[in-house]
Amino acid sequence: MKAFLIVPATESIDVVDIDSVEDIKTMIGFDTIDSDEIGPDGDRLYFDEECFIRGDAVSGRFQLDKVAPVAGKGMIVGSSEGGNTIQDAVSDVDSIKKRVVYL
Repeated sequence: MKAFLIVPATESIDVVDIDSVEDIKTMIGFDTIDSDEIGPDGDRLYFDEECFIRGDAVSGRFQLDKVAPVAGKGMIVGSSEGGNTIQDAVSDVDSIKKRVVYL
């Protein structure tokens, strides 16, 4: 599935291919993931739920739209069933780049 990996340390957004939630955990670097809906088409921002209590374990921060800032990497993935099923992201990389602010 097509997804977007946001890496604030390098201020980059990479198109990646994932197969499961386990791939999201691996690419973000932590098992404690959570997500927020970021648009009407089902795209969700996945991030480390404990990102701010990890201190030096994460590098860089970013904010997408009005979602609370995230420390460390995040991933945009499409979803359905209220986030219970993942699928290709609907957004495109150029529109995501316009919506992300690095902090």
